[in-house]
Amino acid sequence: MKKKTIWNLFLILFIISFFVTPLGYESKILLQRIFAASVQIIPAEKTRRIDFDWQLKDRNDKQFNYLQTEGKKPSFVYFFSSWREVSVADLYAVEKLYDAYKDKVDFYIITNERPEPVDEMMQKRNFHFKVTYLIIGEKMPFDPEKIPSGYLVDKNGYVRAEKEGIARWNSDVVHQLINSLIQ
Repeated sequence: MKKKTIWNLFLILFIISFFVTPLGYESKILLQRIFAASVQIIPAEKTRRIDFDWQLKDRNDKQFNYLQTEGKKPSFVYFFSSWREVSVADLYAVEKLYDAYKDKVDFYIITNERPEPVDEMMQKRNFHFKVTYLIIGEKMPFDPEKIPSGYLVDKNGYVRAEKEGIARWNSDVVHQLINSLIQ
């Protein structure tokens, strides 16, 4: 075979590997992390206030109300699916943000999945943030169909940052905003 033919076969096999092998899945996650967009910081005069009264549940189906965060701390609300590579890619930045602010910000990292696949993903990726589970049919101030999506809410209920799709949640701009909200 000619060199060019061998090179073309190699290139075709390499491209196919992105669709049918774990290498492709991991490569897509890495590329999405590299090309993540900036989080939209909302100016104070353009923020919207959310209703704190909405129900969620923990891994053991124990229900609690988001009201527990009102007036106390800023909160980070994030919707994800463990089977979507874009969510998995985004969760790496969410994990770093959680590590930096877990004692100063209330984290609501929310999915509507069963706990088993989420636990598997968490263990495989070495994530250790607490996952919150959505109660289907309950009222809520955000659209849970937008996955992934995240919101940074101040202690008075005003959405100060948001992003639908993969985002740079662990950026200097987000850290500056959180630091200002904590004070």
